[in-house]
Formats: sequence, C-alpha cells, structure tokens
Amino acid sequence: MKIVEFLRPDAVIASLSGQTGQAALAELCRPLSAAYKVDGQRLLETLLEREKLGSTGIGEGVAIPHGKVPGLPGLIAAFGRSTQGIDFRAIDGRPTHLFFTLFAPENSAGAHLKALARISRIFKNATFRDALMRASSAEEIFGLIETEDAKY
Repeated sequence: MKIVEFLRPDAVIASLSGQTGQAALAELCRPLSAAYKVDGQRLLETLLEREKLGSTGIGEGVAIPHGKVPGLPGLIAAFGRSTQGIDFRAIDGRPTHLFFTLFAPENSAGAHLKALARISRIFKNATFRDALMRASSAEEIFGLIETEDAKY
C-alpha cells in the first residue's frame, strides 16, 4: 500500500491558515469533502471525537489525526503544513507543523492500521520533515511525499 493511493494532490495544503487544532482539522476536511462528496462536518466531528481519546500529535512536529467514517469508498487522506506551528497537545509538548489526516471506511481495520503505520514510518525521517517544511508549494510537498513513500 502506497500513500499516494489515498492522498490526492488536491488534498495537500501548503499553508494552513488555522491557528488552533480544530481550525486546522476543519481546513483539512474541506478538500476531502469536495473531492469525495462527504459531509465535511461529519469528517471534522470524527477527528474531534478521536482527539478526545488523546492527542494524535506524535511529536517532532507531526500529527496524524484519523478516524473511521461509514460509507467511504476507501481510505482518504489530506496533508497540511502550518509554518508557524499549532499547539496540538503533542506528546513532546512542542508545536505541530505537519498534519496528515486519514479516514477509513467503518469496516477496514487492517487497511487503516497499515496506512497509519506507513505514514508514521515515513514521518520519522527528520530529513524528510525538514524538506516538507522548506517546500515552496503543495505540488512540491506532494512530490516529496511520493518520493519518500516509494523508498519503502
């Protein structure tokens, strides 16, 4: 499974404008709502419910908010970058800059977990994270993700 199988270039946001975690998550739901004709509010509520269980901010400036939504055609994802950083209650207490949201259909535990593991693995690479922070456009960010994903 490759990340580019469920992350579309038009779901990459080079500069999140939201100043709070909730605002950033809402922003990340918009391109998915438009592309897949899914209720954006429902997507947001799914992420907010998951965050109540504990922050998906995994540290090193990365968060992987995720959840399951009935009726999805398959895995769908969005990526966003906050250059200023957002307090997302990450486990290391530092601001979060890189947000990778993942949604899975209700009955897709295996695919959902494999996708989360893959995302987590590529974002462990500090050089990759630095390159994402330096990228000048959404297209460049998508290309960096595609290239890094192909290494695994």
